Amino acid sequence: MTQSKGKYYITTPIYYPSSNLHVGHTYCTVMADAAARFKRLLGYDVRFLTGTDEHGQKIQKIALEEGITPKEHVDKIVGGIIDLWTTMEISYDDFIRTTEDRHMRRVQEIFRRIYEKGDIYKGEYEGWYCTPCESFWTDTQLSDGKCPDCGRPVEKAQESAYFFRLSAYADRLLSLFDETPEFLEPETRRNEMIGFIKQGLEDLCISRSSFDWGIKVPIDEGQVIYVWLDALSNYVTALGYPEVDGTDGEADLYRKYWPADVHLVGKEIVRFHSIIWPAMLMSMGEPLPKKVLGHGWLLLDGGKMSKSKGNVVDPVKLIERYGVDALKYFLLREYTFGQDGLFTNEALLGRLNADLANDLGNLLSRTAGMSEKFQAGKIAKPDMDGEIGASVDAELKRIAAGTAAKVEAFIEEFAFNRALEEIWALIGRSNKYIDETAPWTVAKDDSKKARLNEILYNLAEVLRIVSILIQPFMHHSSEEIRKQLGLESREIFWEDASVFGKEDGYETVKGAALFPRLNIAEELEALGNINPEADDAV
Repeated sequence: MTQSKGKYYITTPIYYPSSNLHVGHTYCTVMADAAARFKRLLGYDVRFLTGTDEHGQKIQKIALEEGITPKEHVDKIVGGIIDLWTTMEISYDDFIRTTEDRHMRRVQEIFRRIYEKGDIYKGEYEGWYCTPCESFWTDTQLSDGKCPDCGRPVEKAQESAYFFRLSAYADRLLSLFDETPEFLEPETRRNEMIGFIKQGLEDLCISRSSFDWGIKVPIDEGQVIYVWLDALSNYVTALGYPEVDGTDGEADLYRKYWPADVHLVGKEIVRFHSIIWPAMLMSMGEPLPKKVLGHGWLLLDGGKMSKSKGNVVDPVKLIERYGVDALKYFLLREYTFGQDGLFTNEALLGRLNADLANDLGNLLSRTAGMSEKFQAGKIAKPDMDGEIGASVDAELKRIAAGTAAKVEAFIEEFAFNRALEEIWALIGRSNKYIDETAPWTVAKDDSKKARLNEILYNLAEVLRIVSILIQPFMHHSSEEIRKQLGLESREIFWEDASVFGKEDGYETVKGAALFPRLNIAEELEALGNINPEADDAV
């Protein structure tokens, strides 16, 4: 039995419900889900948080154009997001909405505490504002007169507002990056943030008076709390912090799970999570998260996927056609963490055919088929030593028993593509082992029944190990492999993936193809109809 190894708290960004999410958002959430499932398999007490960031001028503007209230708009979009995560089988433990009472009253308390510390003051804001990004910019920060994050036009804004003394925390933030470089990864993001701080931090506008869709400033009803103080606080408000009702135990989850082990975010919001959020926590006197990870973007030809631009890929359509495991595998295997990656239909289909149908699916089909054909589905554990195939067997066993440690190390680094490469190296070696040992030839010689059984046992053991290794990424495929091996009733333990020869025997049941081979030309045509916006990338 796996013993508890402590707590693990992982979060995604809370997504902005201006419109439906696309496969780029799915990429981030799938990574968090894989990490959470992996940590649970290792025996950690996992808390996995996701949710939605529902306030701000952009939401109010969209709702006005639709002729509905902001709450009606976000309710509609958030319902779709929850449905998407259900379809994706995302294993989150909590879904927080910033329009929930549990969040709003705690944000007001956070505002009060920072204000009482002397880190919030009232002033006048005058500068440039990007509504889509909900970001303020100075003249020097603009890029060709436009928002440096999204490249869209900005508007001149002038109004009274409350400010957070972000500038007072510049030295402490630089010390954080210097003394704890692992706080922000990859290194390129950390260097960018150090450069941003050294240019000079300005105090942060944290309230607005020009619209009212937001949480009221507790000391000034004419202002609403600006989106970033509101949104960033979700990571602790979801845990019951701060206590606001004087009820004992309200923040038990906070005491148990904070600080977060990983904030997983897109690179465009790294600045908010690695500069503003730590400064807020410093002001509150609370521990900082252990790590902020900034992942890259999924691109189509023409640039970053964007809901406002309309150049998006709908993950639901892909799941309906290929299954959730196939999409998860592609997203985790195709892209290198921290780097941007190009999404194309050809790349997707290539992975599905080569890796899933040809490699993994073929290994399971051949093994279960030969077991059924030659041994009526029954494989005993070999009790012999020094057989003719000992050397080739030894290599397979060595690779199989050593793969889990490599996979674990790569997952800890969020190098999911490298982890899957190791698993597929084992799968590839196993398919080669079949060709080397030629069980169909061995089966013709009655004197080699023991050797035939040994070959099939080795293959079944590899598949058992693979079923454990892929469980955090592709749990349906893991379950199907175990079903065909006759192991569906057995609980999975990660440590068993490092043991070759664990099972006393197998009673296999050949099933349908794990991943049917696809006709690429037909699928490209179908995908062009499903995602016409993505055609240029194919």
